[in-house]
Amino acid sequence: MCLIVRCNNKQTLDMRPVEKLRAFADDAEFQRKWLEVKRINKMRLQKHIQKVMGIEISLDAIYDVHIKRIHEYKRQLLNILCVIDRYRTIKRMEPEERRQVVPRVVMFAGKAAPGYFMAKLIIKLTNNVANVVNNDPEIGDLLKVVFIPNYSVSQAEIIIPGTDLSQQISTAGTEASGTGNMKFAMNGALIIGTLDGANIEIREHIGEDNMFIFGARAEEIDGLKAKLRDGSLKMDKRFAEVLRMIGLGIFGDAKTFEPLIFSLQDGRDRYLLSHDFQDYLRAQAEVDEAWKDRKRWLRMSIMSTAGTAAFSSDRTIHKYAKKIWDIQAC
Repeated sequence: MCLIVRCNNKQTLDMRPVEKLRAFADDAEFQRKWLEVKRINKMRLQKHIQKVMGIEISLDAIYDVHIKRIHEYKRQLLNILCVIDRYRTIKRMEPEERRQVVPRVVMFAGKAAPGYFMAKLIIKLTNNVANVVNNDPEIGDLLKVVFIPNYSVSQAEIIIPGTDLSQQISTAGTEASGTGNMKFAMNGALIIGTLDGANIEIREHIGEDNMFIFGARAEEIDGLKAKLRDGSLKMDKRFAEVLRMIGLGIFGDAKTFEPLIFSLQDGRDRYLLSHDFQDYLRAQAEVDEAWKDRKRWLRMSIMSTAGTAAFSSDRTIHKYAKKIWDIQAC
C-alpha cells in the first residue's frame, strides 16, 4: 500500500498521511467504505483460489493467511495442528453449536529448501489435512484449508490485500525483522503472533490492542526448553489429542508423519509448539470473538494500517540519508 501525495506539482511517495486514518477508525461511513474495499480484495483472492485450486471458499469467512518460507521455527506446523484441533472441535459439536462457529479459510503459501525433509513433511501434512477437511460434508464452509502452490510476488499481490488475519507465529527469539508482517498490516490485516521479530516494533506503532499476541517471550525460552528436557513441562491434552489423530492415520499414512510427531515428544520440541499451543488456541478464540463484533474488527483493521507509516522504505531511506550518509536529495 502506498499513498501518492502531490507536492509542488510533482508526485512523491509518502506514507505519513496514513496516520490520519486514526481519526476515522470509529466513523461508521468510513468503516462501511473500508469493508467494501476489503471485500473487493477478498473477491479477487476468492476467484484466484477457485482458478488455481478449484476450491470454493466463502467471502464471509475469515481469510487466515500464513505466508512464509516453510521452516520449523516459522511454525507452520503449529498452525496446521491448530487447524486439526478446530476440525475436531467442530466435528464434536451439535448442529445448534455449529451455527455459532465463525467460518475460517486457512491459507498457506511458501517454499522450502529442496533437501529440507521436515519442511516437506509439513507441506504433506497440510495438504492431507486439507483433503480431509475440505471434503467433509459435515464441515462445509465452516473450515477450509488451502495450500497455494508456486508462491510468487504476483500471487502475493492478490493474497495480501485479501487477507483478514496474518499469521506471524515463529518462536520468540528466532525471527529476524522481516517485512511480510508489515505488508499485511499496511493492507489492514490483523496479526496473530508472538512477540518476535518485527512484531515487537509493529506493536509499538499500532498498539497491542490491535493485535492478537500469544506465546512464550524470548527471555523465557531457555528455561522452558530445560523444563521440556527434564520432563517437568507437561504436554497440553488437546495438543496430545491432535498428535494422536495424526498417529491414527486420519490424515494419511501415520508412518509418514512419525518424524514430525517424534520431533515434538520427550523434550525434543525445540521450537516449543507444545508449550505455546494452548495460548495459541486462546488467541484464536479471541480472533473469533473480535470478528463477530464487526465494528471492533474494522476499527482494529483501520488502526493497523494507520500505524504502519513508520515502516515505509522511503522514510527509512530519508532517515539514512540525513543521519548516516549525510547526503541531500537532488
